Amino acid sequence: MKIVVAMDSFKGSLRAVEACEAVGRGLQAAIPGVDVALVPLADGGEGTAETLLQARGGSWVPVTVTGPLADRKAEAGYVWLPAAGPGALVEMATASGLPLLEEHERDALRTTTYGTGELLAAAAARGARRLWLAVGGSATVDGGTGAAAALGWRFLDAEGEELPPGGGALDRLARIVPPSEAFAAEVEVLCDVDNPLTGPRGAAAVFGPQKGASPAEVDQLEANLGHFAEVVRRELGKDVDTVPGAGAAGGLAAGAVAFLDARLVSGIDAVMDACGLDEQLSGADWVITGEGRFDGQSVHGKVVSGVSTRAAAAGAQVAVLAGRLELDEAGAAEHGIAALEQATPPDMSWDAARAGAAGLVEAAAARLAARLGPSRTA
Repeated sequence: MKIVVAMDSFKGSLRAVEACEAVGRGLQAAIPGVDVALVPLADGGEGTAETLLQARGGSWVPVTVTGPLADRKAEAGYVWLPAAGPGALVEMATASGLPLLEEHERDALRTTTYGTGELLAAAAARGARRLWLAVGGSATVDGGTGAAAALGWRFLDAEGEELPPGGGALDRLARIVPPSEAFAAEVEVLCDVDNPLTGPRGAAAVFGPQKGASPAEVDQLEANLGHFAEVVRRELGKDVDTVPGAGAAGGLAAGAVAFLDARLVSGIDAVMDACGLDEQLSGADWVITGEGRFDGQSVHGKVVSGVSTRAAAAGAQVAVLAGRLELDEAGAAEHGIAALEQATPPDMSWDAARAGAAGLVEAAAARLAARLGPSRTA
């Protein structure tokens, strides 16, 4: 039997490679002689840089930049990929990500993507001609104006004054002034969601609360992003409001389209291609994928959904192993998932689960293995 293990990270507990290794140990203990292929994955969110660095080679280039709050610094960086044109991958979460803030520091009205723009500028200055921007895990809802400001764009109010950082000031946006020179590199945004910029599924409504926005602030940010889109349309002739994926990273994806002529692509598809998942799926009976929490969002643009689609095309069955299961077997089956396994007991605390994550995942993989048999679907 051949089993491909293609796990995402368990945020706060296990990196993708650690999750894959734990599943592999559990499978090999339960099924002696099983052929296991480990393919750590990411979807354009946190961990994408490490995953592509491992899959494609290259080097990590550290850069100190502005953090998600403008008055502090972040030790960030980018992946330099000399064989890609040359190219580089910027993971915005390293500069403007939610994990860089304590919970009480989250402030969706003030947080900025400026540091992400500094990373893009640094990679371009080194000679990158192709840039991949992974946008998951952000602390921001600024429409990408912070990143653009770091690249020379100016955002002015009706009196000609520069706007302060953050999405809370976008209601005052009156003029957009481009830099004297266009950005030299070609940019692709690796999106882990397909949400538009505004509306019920937009950046403010769906992701604002986890970034510290109160209900009133969500309404404020929704209105501000709508105004931002109107000004972009008037000043630049670009309609970014309803583009699928434009709401990623608090509208950073929309800003990349507006200010960098970027293309928005599926993060998980780009990573699966870079990691050679299709080649590993050849002849596989099962694919085991998963993440810390498996829920309704997991089957829309995330690692699990991407792996399920590729596995179906290859004729392999899919099993999901997750820390917590919040989608039942019937719901999972609608998306081509044949088996589910939860790593943690229902009453286990987060601290206990995090401390014992590797062992819990390994044991869950062994339990799951007992229910798997050679089961090619094509």
